[in-house]
Amino acid sequence: MVFNSITFCIFFILFFLLYWKIAKGPIKITNFFILLCSYLFYGWWDWRFLGLILFSSLVDYWVALQIEKTDTPKKRKAFLLISIFSNIGLLSFFKYYNFFIESLTMLLDNWSLQPDINTLSIVLPVGISFYTFQALSYTVDVYRKQLKACHDPVAFLTFVAFFPQLVAGPIERAKELLPQFYEKKQFSYPACIEGLRLVLWGFFQKIVIADNLGVLVEKVYAHPEQYSGYSVLLATLCFTFQVYCDFAGYSNIAIGTARMLGFHLNVNFRAPFFATSLTDFWRRWHISLSQWFRDYVYIPLGGNKKTKFQSNLYLFITFVISGLWHGAAFTFILWGMLHGLFLIISKRIPFKLPPYLARISVFLTFALLLMPFRATNMAHLNLLLERTFLFTGNLQSVILLWASIFSYAKGLSIALIIVGFLFIESKMQSQDFNQLVARIKKPLRISLYYLLLMLILVLGNFDVKPYFIYFQF
Repeated sequence: MVFNSITFCIFFILFFLLYWKIAKGPIKITNFFILLCSYLFYGWWDWRFLGLILFSSLVDYWVALQIEKTDTPKKRKAFLLISIFSNIGLLSFFKYYNFFIESLTMLLDNWSLQPDINTLSIVLPVGISFYTFQALSYTVDVYRKQLKACHDPVAFLTFVAFFPQLVAGPIERAKELLPQFYEKKQFSYPACIEGLRLVLWGFFQKIVIADNLGVLVEKVYAHPEQYSGYSVLLATLCFTFQVYCDFAGYSNIAIGTARMLGFHLNVNFRAPFFATSLTDFWRRWHISLSQWFRDYVYIPLGGNKKTKFQSNLYLFITFVISGLWHGAAFTFILWGMLHGLFLIISKRIPFKLPPYLARISVFLTFALLLMPFRATNMAHLNLLLERTFLFTGNLQSVILLWASIFSYAKGLSIALIIVGFLFIESKMQSQDFNQLVARIKKPLRISLYYLLLMLILVLGNFDVKPYFIYFQF
């Protein structure tokens, strides 16, 4: 079930109406209702994977209770390892088994060996990378004595499976989200308005910007050899906006729907295209994942408490793991390696540029580094780089490419929308869309709602299959 689908709209309307009726009763009944509907939401993709998320959740629930019961360091660590191996084991099998088998086969083949190792037809469960990280952070926090174990199985299962952020985040910490399932919710009209604002903004980002630009990106990246270098560069810049508006749009819809139900999820993006350094960028982009890797990978490795060389090495390792988290392919590993390397260079050899030049340089660096992220394999990446840095073509070829995708009116409108979108983003560097809009006078605020709705209905791309890019991770 995808947010930008009729099915989800019907599901959420019915859920919303029943939820606020049931929320008047006992909190356990309310949580059980959320849990059942969250499993319905998740099972809509493939009901077979419900057993997987249930198993993973029950293991972590039990492990945390066992960790809390004992003060013996060895026993506590042993229970924690059960959670780690359970979560990472499931994630590794479903996401990386074939990748490692194919890599091993290639390596042995290069040594003139001919191994007979078969791959498996494995379907990647939607959202497994997100909910395993969320559940794993819970057991680690209990182990660190930063959080008490949950003794309510329904509340914990609901925390893991909460449908607004189940399949693509934000990755919530148990100490922030889990207590919200202990609180009795009261219907709030202002909270519903805030939630609807975020949902509207999220749909605008996804349907008007991301899905329209995605058509151009798909056309060029499918056959880059047919296009000039500048055309491939245009497609890369468009993909930068596509992936941002796609994922930030999803996050806003998730945060908005949760807020309509009385829950608060963390902001996942904070105007990353206005970052003045790569360090600043990673404080603004996919914030929940960046913080997860900082707290559960980088700092445990040693963080900044070691020598500069060690700190750089740990930072590099963290980004390599982040790249692998995004996908089981060498292109994603390369993406992580390059980001780690560029981040180390920018930290150790800071370039002092005027703010506007710094923002442009960070944006272009991130855009070019998205090539391995978008490439299907290393051969495809080589072709993309070859076409881009030949610097063939001219402005006319870029305009013709844009005109081949969009009509004159729609193409001009989307170009102007991107400019307007960047202007609004520039105002959200220290506030979210709700805070920004709340400061506008009511007549202008209402006009903005109607404008966004009209743009969605008139310029939205409803021809593509409802899908979010980060579902594949």
